Amino acid sequence: MILLTTVVFVGIIGGITKFLITPKYSSTAQLYVVSKSGLSQLSDLTMGNQLTQDYMVIVESRPVLEKVISNLKLDLDYKELKEKISIENPADTRIMQISVSDEDPEKAKEMTQELAEVTAKTVSRKMDVKAPTIIENAYLADEPDSPNLLKNVIIGALLGFILASAVIIVRHMMNDTIRKEEDIEKYLGINTLAKLPLAKGEKKRTKKLGRQGKGHEKN
Repeated sequence: MILLTTVVFVGIIGGITKFLITPKYSSTAQLYVVSKSGLSQLSDLTMGNQLTQDYMVIVESRPVLEKVISNLKLDLDYKELKEKISIENPADTRIMQISVSDEDPEKAKEMTQELAEVTAKTVSRKMDVKAPTIIENAYLADEPDSPNLLKNVIIGALLGFILASAVIIVRHMMNDTIRKEEDIEKYLGINTLAKLPLAKGEKKRTKKLGRQGKGHEKN
């Protein structure tokens, strides 16, 4: 039962992942944040980190997103585009990674590249700092990022195993069938004085007790 349930869950989860969930692709561009010149190395790094945090906010600002939508003529509003974007800043670096996820890998690449370029131009125009440099252009993804078939199959197998095991344990704990002498004393509260051996060819019978059955036996 456990093995069968596990296999069934693996098949169901795998089928849903493979045929019902639309895969999504992501593309990433990297920008290098340059601070003002004339600073010490430590001050330059600190200033660069602070600017990176500021730029991460600018990337998802409404003017930047609406500019990207206008340039690419996207059928999206800025909130929908914002949900597709993720921004990261690796620790102790002045690198800003901009990623965009979409069902179309080509569109994901176009939006990522345009977002990086619009961000750089906006920073240069609106802030008194040098525009960040695009050190890695957006790339075309050849494999979807989600859904993860292997991960979902493993989750399905665990769910099937746990569910089947739970059902078996509960059924075992709730089973009050009399199978041996100790069960008579446990369920009926009486002692066994003797037992008759089975005749040749006769099968052993068990009796399942309910509330009425228990009361009848006591009477």
